[in-house]
Amino acid sequence: MILKDRVAIVTGAGSGIGQGGAMIMAREGAHVVVVDLNAKRAQETVDRIRAAGGSGEAAAVDVTDDQAMAALIADVHGRLGRIDILHNHAGVQVEGTLEGVAIEGFDKSWNVNVRAHFIAARLVAPIMRAQAKGVILNTSSSSGVFYDREMIAYTTSKHAVAAMTRQIAADYAQYNIRVNALCPGWVDTPFNDPFIRQMGGREAIEAYIAEKVPMGRWASVEEVAETILFLVSDRSSYITGQAIVVDGGETI
Repeated sequence: MILKDRVAIVTGAGSGIGQGGAMIMAREGAHVVVVDLNAKRAQETVDRIRAAGGSGEAAAVDVTDDQAMAALIADVHGRLGRIDILHNHAGVQVEGTLEGVAIEGFDKSWNVNVRAHFIAARLVAPIMRAQAKGVILNTSSSSGVFYDREMIAYTTSKHAVAAMTRQIAADYAQYNIRVNALCPGWVDTPFNDPFIRQMGGREAIEAYIAEKVPMGRWASVEEVAETILFLVSDRSSYITGQAIVVDGGETI
């Protein structure tokens, strides 16, 4: 177990990639705090972790609520004595062009996809400095190194996550805190519903993936989870400040 006795916090872990990452960390020995806005989904992830023999707990928290996140992180640290891994995964996808996207949607994209990552990282940083070790993994997207058609709010936020990740990594490497960005491509989860609508439906998105992704298919959650495990474990001990793209070759 390569994460034995480590404490991990994973936001947006009630479904999809976040759930897959939480489960693989627990499989490898970490105690995982599963954070999701939806309490039922958070508990379902914990139930799956425990059924597989792992250790976890659920926390229903809005990541854009600074005080709630501060209370959560203080509570976890106070009870468990350490925080080794923070995976900022909670995110939102809002479709629309420069003229078409709702201003509220642009603001929501920024607040969930960027600002919430910043706040959570800011809260765990002093804990990790005191430990002289820690890992922060921020979920960006292949859209954070490339682009998405008519998705200005999402693409802007994900580019910002990649830039913020590099800056934090540069500032905190001296404290043995590694910071990287996970950049998934097409993963078949409900998270993609806004883009599927934008593309004109399921048939259109399937055709797009077949044409644009060299491997010609979606990624599975499990494939992305393996990359998460690599990035939060000591297997990537000399990797920091990187945007790791998992996209079947689309951004080549």
